[in-house]
Amino acid sequence: MRHQPLKIEAPELRLDPERLTKPFSWADVFPVERPVEVEIGIGKGRFLLDAAEKRPEINHLGVEWANKYLRFAESRAQRRGLDNVRFVRVDAREIMPAMPDRSVDTFYVFYPDPWPKKRHHKRRFLREDMATELARVLVDGGKLHVATDHADYWEALQPVFDERPEFERQPSFGGPGFPLAEGEPLTHFEIKYAVEERDRHRASWIRRAR
Repeated sequence: MRHQPLKIEAPELRLDPERLTKPFSWADVFPVERPVEVEIGIGKGRFLLDAAEKRPEINHLGVEWANKYLRFAESRAQRRGLDNVRFVRVDAREIMPAMPDRSVDTFYVFYPDPWPKKRHHKRRFLREDMATELARVLVDGGKLHVATDHADYWEALQPVFDERPEFERQPSFGGPGFPLAEGEPLTHFEIKYAVEERDRHRASWIRRAR
């Protein structure tokens, strides 16, 4: 008789999206007070879980809309026994306005949906309105790390941050304190892109002191 694989649920790691689309405190999200980092669009959680495992002294929130990916990441987090990770299934544009001022140390946005059709550009995450929210939520000296393989999106997003006085572009991507080694793939998609020899664009910005 063939046994079915053990199904692992991790409901305690999944947050109610309604709680996070109106003003909230990070104390309501994580049981232990630590610095907070947020990844927008975690996919299957490769980066988020590796970062959380290597740095238990930091709380990590993973935002993802695709439920099948989110469930996969939740199960992996539970198997690893990570208590510094939480997940929420929500449109990232809805959660940003609810985050407390000057409360997040780092944001990661890797390979977001490029919404390539012009009529859909308004759905992109890395636009002026979200840049305003990122500047508000980041602590002084906080960082924003971005990666994309989409050339049009890359050309559009760079001036959004380069031309804002709140942000200063860093000489290279990642830099001190980045959780992965230089050159290590960030996501499952990036592994695929490397094999396909796609262009990969990366940049990091720091939030200037107010």
